[in-house]
Amino acid sequence: MTDTAKDTPPDRLSTIPSSDYYEPALLERGIGIRFKGRERIDVEEYCISEGWIRVQAGKTRDRHGNPLTIKLNGEVEAWFEDAGEG
Repeated sequence: MTDTAKDTPPDRLSTIPSSDYYEPALLERGIGIRFKGRERIDVEEYCISEGWIRVQAGKTRDRHGNPLTIKLNGEVEAWFEDAGEG
């Protein structure tokens, strides 16, 4: 694996443990998200290739007690907050 591949976040990542795209090792590094040119810190899940993010919809909860999320479409950029190993 090249240094560039190690320093590029995955195409899709989620902070929700029940998701198939949840990867705690990557989340520990810290992921920065820029959506439509503005940095966001409230992103629950993102997909760069499809161009969307999911954010919480206020304090509303579903019947299982999980926060409701809404999907926003637009240009998504992601990066690691730390410099990586080495």
